Amino acid sequence: MIFRPFRLLAAAIAVIAQTAAAQAHPHVWVTMKTDLVYSPDGAITGVRHAWTFDDMFSAFAVQGLELKNKDNPTREELAPLAKINAESLKEFDYFTFAAVDGKTVKLKDPLPDYYLSYDDQRLTLHFTLPFETPAKAKELKIEIYDPSIFVDFEFAKEKPAQLVGAPKGCLLDVVLPREMTWAEGKALSQIPADQKNTTMAWGAQFANRLLVHCP
Repeated sequence: MIFRPFRLLAAAIAVIAQTAAAQAHPHVWVTMKTDLVYSPDGAITGVRHAWTFDDMFSAFAVQGLELKNKDNPTREELAPLAKINAESLKEFDYFTFAAVDGKTVKLKDPLPDYYLSYDDQRLTLHFTLPFETPAKAKELKIEIYDPSIFVDFEFAKEKPAQLVGAPKGCLLDVVLPREMTWAEGKALSQIPADQKNTTMAWGAQFANRLLVHCP
């Protein structure tokens, strides 16, 4: 099987772009649910994601896998693909960026319990990014975005995010990105389907944000 999500995604798009829906950036759509995980002492320790990929990307991803039931692959059958996903995402900092009390902090590689699930013809990648140094934060900001807008991230409509084990009194705000203007959308649409957007690095302007305020 040859499949390197994101890093060689342009190769996939060469096939996907044959459909009308893929003639403009972005090319992959991800629906997210995110947990912010705290330790008993009140320190933020990790960001736990569940990313559900669009059906077209999911169909491409499972091509070539040996599956007993293609409509219901097991976690074990998807394990090699999950490993490739987790390793490939490192190049992009997992599209997840954190700041504690106004200072940028580092996230480590995913915990080894990451996995892929498959439901309703869509893949979901489950993984947890630990903080390099757990911190007791009064103001925590988590941003999820692709700088090139090759991948579009959107929070789930229901239960998009939650605090797990956070200190009493901490409040979570889910901040959605602004709408893209007509001119911005037109500029992106003019980028060929088999090319990554490298000239219009607007991603941070369309970041999905989780803001946590603790007393």
